[in-house]
Amino acid sequence: MATGLIALLDDIAAIAKLAAASLDDIAAQTAKAGAKAAGVVIDDAAVTPRYVVGLSPARELPIIARIALGSLKNKLFYLLPAGLFLGYFAPWAITPLLMIGGVYLCYEGAEKLYEYVVPHDAHDHEAAVSGTSDPAALENQKVSGAIRTDFILSAEIMALTLANVAASNIYTQAAVLASVGILITLAVYGVVALIVKADDVGLSLAGSSLGLLRTFGRGLVVGVPVFLNILAMIGTAAMLWVGGSILVHGMAELGYHGPEHFIEGIAAGIGTMSAYFGEILHWTTTSAIQAALAIVIGGVTIILVHASAPLIKRMRPQS
Repeated sequence: MATGLIALLDDIAAIAKLAAASLDDIAAQTAKAGAKAAGVVIDDAAVTPRYVVGLSPARELPIIARIALGSLKNKLFYLLPAGLFLGYFAPWAITPLLMIGGVYLCYEGAEKLYEYVVPHDAHDHEAAVSGTSDPAALENQKVSGAIRTDFILSAEIMALTLANVAASNIYTQAAVLASVGILITLAVYGVVALIVKADDVGLSLAGSSLGLLRTFGRGLVVGVPVFLNILAMIGTAAMLWVGGSILVHGMAELGYHGPEHFIEGIAAGIGTMSAYFGEILHWTTTSAIQAALAIVIGGVTIILVHASAPLIKRMRPQS
């Protein structure tokens, strides 16, 4: 009896050690995979604030909360099972699907650039596609657009994460994907919420009796709107860069290396022009050419979408 109890306790201890080792492995792989996806995470954080620029301050946090919830659904309910399924049964389909998402990012980025350059024509295009001017409907469309964009960026994050844990068993893969998805979503949308509400904090501090706090508050009130506009431009550039990058790398994955070699040749040549800033010049040149490619592809997509606007409106559910 005692011997059996001791054996049972030994088994429990062994299981506990195995579970602890598994948790340590999951934590380590989560940290490693999160670091690999850091570039896309930064782009995601830069892209999101543009969806609340110009809206009522009272609606900023609710909109961010809705987008964050949609982002979690994207990662946990759709991308996680889809990534595991495709990684096991159809790994060949991952690259083409990511490239379709890349085209969407090119379209979104080019559309924002179009709005900067010719705002009137861009508004006509948006009205032709959306067919609504109701504030609540427009907010819903902004949220839907943000969640769609997040879906593509999240797919890139999850694909990078999955590639990093491809040698692990499916349970570890699922745990790491879920952990990365949750942590990144909390980090990105927590930072976004702090950024967009910083002007309200500044307004509160501007009424302080302490001179230093009052000055800091006034600086926030003046500076945050400018910073948000700059961040919106960075977000547009990020969408173009990421969209172009996905397409160039996707073509290389499918065996068409021409664009990647062409861009690398130019970037390498410019990178050698400076002994101190070679890596920066190389990265900047690569990103700029990929963004230029994205503008071209996005421009063509805008034309196609505008031409098919009547069909899009007919396919949209009527409220």
